[in-house]
Amino acid sequence: MTRNGQRLLLLIDDEPAQRRLVAALAQRRGWRAIFAADADMALATLGTQEGMQLDAILMDWSDDADAAPFITELRRHRPTLPILMLTANGSVTQAVDAMRAGATDFLVKPLAPERLLAALDAAVAATTGGELRPLTEKIPALLAFDEIVGAAPEFRAALAIAAKAARARVPVLLEGESGVGKAVVAEAVHAASPRANTPMITVDCGAISANLVESELFGHEEGAFTGAFSRKIGKFIEADGGTLFLDDIGEMPLEAQARLMHFLQTGEVHAMGGRHPRIVDVRVIAAADARLLDAVEASRFREDLYYRLNAVQVTIPPLRDRVDDIPALTRHLLARIAQQPGLPALGITDDALALLARYDWPGNVRQLQNALFRAAVVCEGDMLTRADFPQIASLGERRPAAPQSGVTSGGVSLFHPDGNLRPLDEIEADVIRLAISHYRGRMTEVARRLGIGRSTLYRKLGELGIDHAA
Repeated sequence: MTRNGQRLLLLIDDEPAQRRLVAALAQRRGWRAIFAADADMALATLGTQEGMQLDAILMDWSDDADAAPFITELRRHRPTLPILMLTANGSVTQAVDAMRAGATDFLVKPLAPERLLAALDAAVAATTGGELRPLTEKIPALLAFDEIVGAAPEFRAALAIAAKAARARVPVLLEGESGVGKAVVAEAVHAASPRANTPMITVDCGAISANLVESELFGHEEGAFTGAFSRKIGKFIEADGGTLFLDDIGEMPLEAQARLMHFLQTGEVHAMGGRHPRIVDVRVIAAADARLLDAVEASRFREDLYYRLNAVQVTIPPLRDRVDDIPALTRHLLARIAQQPGLPALGITDDALALLARYDWPGNVRQLQNALFRAAVVCEGDMLTRADFPQIASLGERRPAAPQSGVTSGGVSLFHPDGNLRPLDEIEADVIRLAISHYRGRMTEVARRLGIGRSTLYRKLGELGIDHAA
């Protein structure tokens, strides 16, 4: 950090325009950038007075050559300095190689400004909150409702609402903190709907410049505005017959909100500069990281549009409110990570699971997935241990440890926080929920593994008030 309190970033990039853009973005969050055009200049810069004050390195790697040797060399000179790699190549193999060489995070173009800033902040804070976009994009995310892992009552209730709404054409509004899995639920809604065999188009409203949102969604004709050199087909047209998922809809400009409201009322899409509207059949699913009603009250979001989108509202709880799901969710994510090239199938020790269960996970399921991905990349054995999560351990345990005698390896608590035993019916309900989650809703298998008949299982579901609709 420089003497005036600014964070110092070394940006390795040979394109002056791109360097100026990134430097301007970083400045918003208190960063000052110095530049190196190539690897040799970057290594030389490390030995300068400014180079000794660096807080992070961001390398824009557009070369087809392997970046791993250069990252290894940077890491040799600066073992603890965060190194972020920005590239247009989003392959998981390249991400794995970069992480094994010592990269702290791996970002893929085009990258929204806020995501870049969040990745820089997360790297310096030594958290596991980076985006790791290749992982998110390349691991298949499309799951049916009965494949989504989680037995917490609030989570299952949210899935039940979404599942019941799936077969209708009405809009669905998904709310929840960043990383809770809103995109996964949106895809499950689409997969369970009559539109399952049609396209689902995703638009991240927060990642598009405000002056381009209308063009991206509704399209434009040639010459509609300065820079419109050719005709563009909008996402509503691409999604005709299917589903349009509008992520981070709270960031949509008011002008685009008015056009969206018109579509929801009429089914008409009017391209910018176009003469005639077009009727399309599109089911809209929207998602917001914060409570959208707060944006309405602050006049940042149209009230009529909010109530139109809110035909069905699903609020997904944060991971810290479903701690008992962490063991099953961890094993599920590890199984999916193992499907990627170059990554082995790994188990995880109870001690490591206990560490993960005592962390607050401000980045929710996405952060857990990223932490597991990092650990899988560097793990040399066949089991992840507590030692494979040094960043989590260094941040401290934000949640008190449960009594060791009171928690099973599956995460079912036997004791109240005051040390007294929980009632037997509560424990039995948790075990059944855990079994339903573990065997992904296959009720015959659940009954067999619990050693009871299907009729007994369904009787207990009714007696204990367990909703298994999702």
